[in-house]
Amino acid sequence: MRASQLPLFTSKDDPKDAQVASHRLLSRAGFIRKQGSGLYVYMPFGDMVHRKIEQIVREEMNRFGGIEVTLPVITPAELWQESGRWDLMGKEMMRMQDRHEVGYALGPTHEEAMTDLARSFLQSYKQLPVNLYQIGRKYRDEIRPRYGLIRCREFVMKDAYSFHVDDASLDETYQKMREAYRAIFERCGLKTIPVEADSGNMGGSGSEEFMVASQIGEETLLLCSDEKCGYRSNQEKTAFIENPKKHGSTEPTNRGISPSADAAVEFETGAAKTIEEVSKLTGSEPRNFIKAVIFEDKENIFLCFIQGDRDLSEIKMKNLAGATEYWPAGEETIKALTGAEPGYAGPQGLKVKDGDTVAKKTLRIFFDRHLKGRSGLIAGANKTGFHTKNVAEGRDFQSGEGHDLIVSHAGDICPQCKKAELTETRGIEVGHIFKLGKKYSQKMNLSVLDPNGKPLTPTMGCYGIGVGRTMATSVEQNHDERGIIWHRNLSPFVVYLVSLAKGEAEVAFVDKLYATLTAQGISVYLDDRDERAGVKFNDAELVGFPFIVTVGKKTLESGKIELKLRRSGEKLEVSEAELIGKIQSL
Repeated sequence: MRASQLPLFTSKDDPKDAQVASHRLLSRAGFIRKQGSGLYVYMPFGDMVHRKIEQIVREEMNRFGGIEVTLPVITPAELWQESGRWDLMGKEMMRMQDRHEVGYALGPTHEEAMTDLARSFLQSYKQLPVNLYQIGRKYRDEIRPRYGLIRCREFVMKDAYSFHVDDASLDETYQKMREAYRAIFERCGLKTIPVEADSGNMGGSGSEEFMVASQIGEETLLLCSDEKCGYRSNQEKTAFIENPKKHGSTEPTNRGISPSADAAVEFETGAAKTIEEVSKLTGSEPRNFIKAVIFEDKENIFLCFIQGDRDLSEIKMKNLAGATEYWPAGEETIKALTGAEPGYAGPQGLKVKDGDTVAKKTLRIFFDRHLKGRSGLIAGANKTGFHTKNVAEGRDFQSGEGHDLIVSHAGDICPQCKKAELTETRGIEVGHIFKLGKKYSQKMNLSVLDPNGKPLTPTMGCYGIGVGRTMATSVEQNHDERGIIWHRNLSPFVVYLVSLAKGEAEVAFVDKLYATLTAQGISVYLDDRDERAGVKFNDAELVGFPFIVTVGKKTLESGKIELKLRRSGEKLEVSEAELIGKIQSL
């Protein structure tokens, strides 16, 4: 293709809102154009890359038994209501009504739609397993779209849904999808880290994310420092195990003290109400405090008690409580709950219990399991200006077995080997696979006949890849100060042919070389614009095709063609006869 036929849309200026390399470079190189918040046009080069990723995904999905279909992007509300997710999805889901006031959603995901399709034709266990997939558009009303293609309101996703007679069959397909995803990302030139992940609103018994390590990643990954263990997990999923080395012993302190020890005593703290402030006042370390975190939604108040030096995992709390949209409790709610101003809540001496009605909402109380057996603790006294010391679990409050509510960090103990410490890195999610179980098939009455002619509810899996995000992540991993460096499987063209030809003989030579390369199956973009050499070279570096070939007056004089490798920057002087072989060998 020639620049005179397919123009370049490069720019010298970065987008004003660009915060990351992929957004900046894809925009400057003319691959994408912003049309609205979280909405992007794929320009010709961008569309070529996008379609190449789609084709790689399609080939690998087909190789591992996937069957491609195409679903409408608009899904009837009644399907979401069947599954119970019409309200669960919250404000991220774009809803609408037609002229008959019938509700629909612009599909953010298609579990319901694919289950509905499956129940229209699945009748017998003999038809299972089946793995249906599509490559189509998704819509999510992101509260803060950012990072260009990494977090959009409209994007293309490959989402697959498998149906099985039992968990053993699901496990088999799940492993095939893991293998397929590794092949897909390897062909795209991406180095991924598979990690355990939270299933979120999708539900199911387990999930795994495919992450690309990146400092701009929105996810924190925790990895076991012992390579033999190999544990890898998203921070939101990682179970918290405290590191005993931080306390100078092999066992956490303040456990197992008799309830008959020093009684709990209120003491005045005045305006000091945060753990940091009261810690300075008392000289007691934050670990010996009980932190109260209070949320509410339209129907519930969630009161969570955790160890004072740690943070509450809202993901873990949300999953435990089954909450969807929630927010920090307001001052009036806290006063109704504790009888005190915010900052003085504690588990001892509460006048209400789990399940009571407070401020016309149901109170739900959760304790982190690391409070079990602890004593000598400091907590709010549920009285403005006062705290309580010598608080003991089992005597002053009952935590039961407790829950895992704490955010894990680097330095904590690996929950798999329970020996080595965790390390931390940032990552971008490019793929996610789920074991959905029977959540959707049961709620939507999908059943087939088993070998005995009795109804059987299939179990399901779900497997997603963000195509545009994969494209952006490739740029995040592959760029330099001059521009993008495309992997050969994703690049719009293999060769960027810079023509510096002036006379008829030079132009004829360039045309001949272009035709020769094309005839050998090498895709070429010929920059035949009437521009200065510097402009052409800068654009060639910016768009990032694997090879830059330069032809001009010197070529005819010396018989040598300059071949530059975009990734390494190495320049080679080769003859016309050597050029094709060199490109093919490289």
